[in-house]
Amino acid sequence: MADSQLLLKRGPFRSTWLRARKTRTQLVLSRRPRRRLGTLRWCGRRRLRRRLLQVQAAGADWRESSCLVSRAATRRPKTATPSPAPAAATAPSGPASLPIPPVRPAGPGRALVLLPLEQGFTFSGICRVTCLYGQVQVFGFTISQGQPAQDVFSTYTHSRLTINAVHYSITEKSKKEMKREARALLRSHLNRDDRCWLMKNFSPLCSIVMLEQLKTSTVNFLVSHPGLSYVFVQESPTFQISSEHLALRSVGIRREKKKNGLRLTESALSAMEELVTVSCEVDGCPVILVCGSQDVGKSTFNRYLINQLLNSISCVDYLECDLGQTEFTPPGCISLLNITEPVLGPPFTHQRTPQKMVYYGKPSCKNNYENYIEVIKYVFSSYKRESPLIVNTMGWVSDKGLLLLIDLIRLLSPSHVVQFSSGRSKYMPNLTPDYVDDMDGLYTKSKSRVRNRGFQLAEFTESLEFADEEKESPVVFTGHKLMCVQSDFAFRKTPRNRESHNKVLRDLAVLGYLGQLQPPVPKPLCPLHGLTPYQVPFNAVALRIIHADVAPTHILYAVNASWVGLCKILDDVRGYANGPILLAQTPICDCLGFGICRGIDMEKRLYHILTPVPPEELRNVNCLLVGAISIPHCVFKSQRGLEGTIPYITTDYNFKLPGASEKIGARETEETREEKVHPKPKLYRKIN
Repeated sequence: MADSQLLLKRGPFRSTWLRARKTRTQLVLSRRPRRRLGTLRWCGRRRLRRRLLQVQAAGADWRESSCLVSRAATRRPKTATPSPAPAAATAPSGPASLPIPPVRPAGPGRALVLLPLEQGFTFSGICRVTCLYGQVQVFGFTISQGQPAQDVFSTYTHSRLTINAVHYSITEKSKKEMKREARALLRSHLNRDDRCWLMKNFSPLCSIVMLEQLKTSTVNFLVSHPGLSYVFVQESPTFQISSEHLALRSVGIRREKKKNGLRLTESALSAMEELVTVSCEVDGCPVILVCGSQDVGKSTFNRYLINQLLNSISCVDYLECDLGQTEFTPPGCISLLNITEPVLGPPFTHQRTPQKMVYYGKPSCKNNYENYIEVIKYVFSSYKRESPLIVNTMGWVSDKGLLLLIDLIRLLSPSHVVQFSSGRSKYMPNLTPDYVDDMDGLYTKSKSRVRNRGFQLAEFTESLEFADEEKESPVVFTGHKLMCVQSDFAFRKTPRNRESHNKVLRDLAVLGYLGQLQPPVPKPLCPLHGLTPYQVPFNAVALRIIHADVAPTHILYAVNASWVGLCKILDDVRGYANGPILLAQTPICDCLGFGICRGIDMEKRLYHILTPVPPEELRNVNCLLVGAISIPHCVFKSQRGLEGTIPYITTDYNFKLPGASEKIGARETEETREEKVHPKPKLYRKIN
């Protein structure tokens, strides 16, 4: 009976071994790896078989390379052909892959990474990066020894970031002298054991990086909502727990394959190098307009270019013209910013205060192109021409979108136009100076209709404000240099899921902005309904619904529990007795920030506004604009500490009310009349 039980117990083990043995009969395995093979799952066996084939192709024996199963690094065999690293998928005849950078724990929440020259460490998660010795580059930004630490956000919504060791200039020194110098620099940061480990693995021109655990109030606020923790960290089953895995886990990151990291094409790197050279000249203030269809890497290129420029100059100006996927503000804005700090993460990790901003109120400018152009003119008038300007444009480059882009080129007069193209994107003609001259835009005429070559934008420039010395020479479109970039940007978005994916990114941007309401770390998070709002009288601010026509009797229903833009208009709204004060037209005015109208007191005639805008700025707010940008549903559904009915969520709702949804009650145009559809149910709100 015992023997039968033993046979039953060993049956699956032997069948698993026989299947692996039949797949490659030439492999010679020792008994210990054979025993370990029976404990692996099918995916682990497949990975092991692939590594065994690589070892055999390199001329090594399994007994000699059995550390592949239990160690992260491989031994170099004694044959003439070098052995590839486990993660590499190169052919045996290809070049030898470099060793994996070693990682060592350096205390709770800290890890050391020793990077040989031209080596990289690709990771996911968030951490604080300090270069203790040498020089590294992250997302195009160079971090040298002695410089302040940088917060790096490598999220799963975008390509993973890589810490690359780059070449740095040093005086002629021997390896012993370099070790002595490195040991002196590390003495104030590390203990003796860590310094000895680093010196044992030290190589000339290497870089030593300290990774520390990073906690911010914004990140804590984001991950507090169900389903959003995956943005920063994704746990996956592992067959081995090594000291490296535990060290990186204590920091809050994990090592990723190099293929998952950010990769730029040669054309993108070449264009970037030329733009940096032009910007570093004595009078280098180029206007760089980046255009292309959706999902070709325009935003990634802009971030990388900003970081590259900040390596050489102190600041970069940035004009945001993409309403749906804004970089530094919540969606639906056109803004001008002066960037002085590197951009080392996705948009929802670096929400910043613009130099000038207008709340357009919608993620697209369709059916309202003229207002879109007017807003860009208003924001662009604040550009002082003291630093390079990067202009981000929409991904809509077909039909009227292309004509609108031609108008923007004539309006902004860029010195360089970077045009992205991809094999997966729609065809877009090359925007050469001759092509722009010969094409009519939505509001401008082609060169054939204007005799003089320098086309003066009289209808555009009359409202622009320039310095006195610039007024003497009006803006003239004199042509630009076209830089074509071929993109191999890998993305998972398809026409079917693109809108839902973009909606997630817009919600993350709104949550990132609301994270500024939270107290700084290490104080605990405070739910939004636990924060004290500002009380704003009805007669102190004017109201306007941007995206829909709402009956005056229902205007407060639309404002309550909505995302509102806190704006400043030139008109004086004081003097009205009761309110609310309603505007007949949408003004083009400065937006000072955003907030949530979390309640309306009808008896005291007060709005309750929750916003991170400081009180000294709120004194200038006299207008509230409500657009199509909504508060993420998780804010309503995931309110902690509430019992009973959740406020502002109801199923008792009348779809026939004007302004009840984005479609019903929206302002109709010729296109929307033809495409009118019944809206889907969503979250609705009511005033108590």
